[in-house]
Amino acid sequence: MSFHHRMMLQRYGLGCTTSLYSEVLFDPIFTPIFTAVLGTGAFNIGVASISYASIASAIATTAISIGLQALLAQAPKPPKPEDGRAPLNQAIPFRVYAVGRTRVAGARMMWEAKGSNLYSVQAIAGHRIKSFNRFYLNDDEVTVVDNVVTPLTTGGRYGAGSANVRLYTRLGANPETPYAELVSALGADGIWTNDHRGDGQASLAMRAHNADAQDQQTAFPYGAPSPSVEIDGAHCWDFRDPAQSPTDPSTWTWTRNSAVILAWHLCFNEFGFGLDYQKALLPVIDLWKEEADICDEDVPLAGGGTEKRYQCNGWDTTENGPKSGLNATLATCDGHLVARGDGARILTVGKFRESRTATLRDADLIGHNLQYGVLFEDECNRLVPKFTYPATNYTSCDTDFFEDTDAQIDAGRVLTMEGSYEWCHQWRQARRLGKRDWLRQRQKVKGSLDVRLSGINAVYARWVRLETPKRLPKLDGKLVENRRSIVALTKGGFTMDFIEHPDGIDDWNPATEEGQQPPVPPAPNASEIPTPVINLIQAKANGGSVYIRVVIIDPEDGSLTPVVRYRVADADGLGTPGAWVEQPNPNAEPSGGYIDLSTGNVPTDEVLDVQAAFIASNRRYSNWSVTETVTSTSDPTPPVALASFSLTGSAPRLGNAGFAFSTGNDAHVKSVAIYRVATGAAFDPDTATLVATKAVAPSASYSATDGDTTRTNLVINGDFASSAGWTLGTDITISGGTANKAAAGGIQELFRDITAVSSGKTVRGKFNITSWTSGNVRARLRNIAANTAQDASDKNTVGEHLFSMLTTAARDRFGFRFDAASVGSIDNAIAYEATASCAPQGTWDYYAVPSNGSNIAGPASGPLTVTII
Repeated sequence: MSFHHRMMLQRYGLGCTTSLYSEVLFDPIFTPIFTAVLGTGAFNIGVASISYASIASAIATTAISIGLQALLAQAPKPPKPEDGRAPLNQAIPFRVYAVGRTRVAGARMMWEAKGSNLYSVQAIAGHRIKSFNRFYLNDDEVTVVDNVVTPLTTGGRYGAGSANVRLYTRLGANPETPYAELVSALGADGIWTNDHRGDGQASLAMRAHNADAQDQQTAFPYGAPSPSVEIDGAHCWDFRDPAQSPTDPSTWTWTRNSAVILAWHLCFNEFGFGLDYQKALLPVIDLWKEEADICDEDVPLAGGGTEKRYQCNGWDTTENGPKSGLNATLATCDGHLVARGDGARILTVGKFRESRTATLRDADLIGHNLQYGVLFEDECNRLVPKFTYPATNYTSCDTDFFEDTDAQIDAGRVLTMEGSYEWCHQWRQARRLGKRDWLRQRQKVKGSLDVRLSGINAVYARWVRLETPKRLPKLDGKLVENRRSIVALTKGGFTMDFIEHPDGIDDWNPATEEGQQPPVPPAPNASEIPTPVINLIQAKANGGSVYIRVVIIDPEDGSLTPVVRYRVADADGLGTPGAWVEQPNPNAEPSGGYIDLSTGNVPTDEVLDVQAAFIASNRRYSNWSVTETVTSTSDPTPPVALASFSLTGSAPRLGNAGFAFSTGNDAHVKSVAIYRVATGAAFDPDTATLVATKAVAPSASYSATDGDTTRTNLVINGDFASSAGWTLGTDITISGGTANKAAAGGIQELFRDITAVSSGKTVRGKFNITSWTSGNVRARLRNIAANTAQDASDKNTVGEHLFSMLTTAARDRFGFRFDAASVGSIDNAIAYEATASCAPQGTWDYYAVPSNGSNIAGPASGPLTVTII
């Protein structure tokens, strides 16, 4: 190795794998991992026994796929958004699936000319979809009324002379309805018959009639029209809605929620991974609900109003395999997905929470490889977020970039990297995702850790706190992000790639960080009228009614009159939209490059589709803008306080707390949120932990639970009513309802058999010290066959004491160790095996907050103080 090379490695901290200890001081205990899956209270695996192959495979596929990393790793990616403009033409085309709202042309199934007509059928998606929203012929957006395409201008394109075009759609019901006009024209020849229904396949059919020879070039200047459509894609099971059943797709709803779409892709998408939802989702369904709720959180916008934190829209083909759609969906929510040994999948979206954090200590690590800097070839001083922009007819587009000018000067050039978020269609969301990747990219401390089997808890966690004063003193107390973990038995257990968690990654100031809306090149229609570009849409209160505020970019043409139209997105409860209602704004004046428009009063508490257009002086319309969706709920009145809020059940509370509450006679109340804070801490809903949200009605009673209600006490006769079942040390007695050590002497034990607990499980519990004179006592777990013990911390004060232990081997006895100096009595021993769904151990204050339909909060009820064992 050259001197220069050695100096480079030293400069960047590379190649410095070390071992702190000269001998093994911590038994990694390989055997139990191959007979039982490991975990902790935070990330408990939750099954008793799994084969060697299953556990090795599951952990090996534990991986993160976050925006930029997925790009750098050359992960499979969906087609470019521009590919959705033209149908696939293959003898046996790959099938298509679509989620959210997107533009797609699908795959051509039939293309046949007969007489003066051209007939075609395109398979749009290989599943049922919600709706067809917009139609395109070539790159011209067209209006379809009763299946007939309205010519772009009078006597013009798609309507000159005798020319006309008809478009027909099918949403993908099963069974589906044949295209009657195509069957009438082509059925006798066997080309397209009533048997060509396309059950369960969304499709688009076209009949284009030729113009007379002199009008053909005017009617079809680009040759035969090639249709494409904007659709609302798959219905998905929203596991937060009790009215929806995972086994009944007719109850599912259309969504853009990244977490809900990801669950659909993993378990229910015919072209996804095909996982069993009962194994992949149900064991950790509360964790998935938390992530879906975070995706639906409202993020404030600089100009007013809000948008959802993480939305997903896109399409893919089966040519790419399911991992392509997985990576694209994860990129929309800065997502981290872990495959657990029992088949469960744990999703963590991009928002830090202490509840998703594990700890690695010195004893959990065998080796490490640290990098304090970035190699020249990996350096980046400018990150350009890329997304799919509906305003440019669904093309790839850049947002404002993030850059470090000082680093550019040092490097002598701009080193650009792209953050690719193809299934993100909101430019502000792309900026938020880009910021997260940019901050990670700028982190200097990166590397990998060789983790013993005792550290499996961290393998399943997204964030890891290091308590490593001996092995990694520079990182002691630091928070790192688990980027990818794999099984590495030759290194003692696992290898974890990590990066230091950036400070301020969740901070977002719309006024300074939102950036500018990407420009939209002028796109005149055939009437030479530009299409409006919507910058902002917002529901606004007006007394007891609601109107919609729409902000568009100024076209700098005073001759154009802006017009807004809206419709109820689901008028009949079956997904059928209502009629459009137009509202011109002839007196709207531009200001600061924008035009602020508004509708009249709109239906309240409805999801509305909203579009904008320009009307020229000759009364011709531009194309309508991209459809935006807004909920017309704007209630300025907060609800009154809850009529009651109380605890249910009784102590001891093993990993859970139950609540009952009732609402007052107040029409404004729509939901109640329950929060948890450390006891005695000030309550702030922005920083408190949200544990449950219930949709509610006035004057009604409800219940809610934080944690896992299935846990049971492993300790029989823990109240020491008798000595039955207990093995007593020489100086230990059980009398008067307590276990006693009357005099100082040798170290003594008190123990009993319990239901066996596997290695890697978290055992929580508590006991009371009723009187104490000297010495210490500690809770203890034992393994009968191996005669090994594992201890909690020493206690020596009168009162209730909680303990929690991660088992380092299988344990089948529970008891206590009294040291030689100890004199005193204990009582009320409890121990149980915790799960990932358990509420955290400790003493907590709970609050309940009612909100109206506009998420305006009423008075908080509480605190209710609870000790969770």
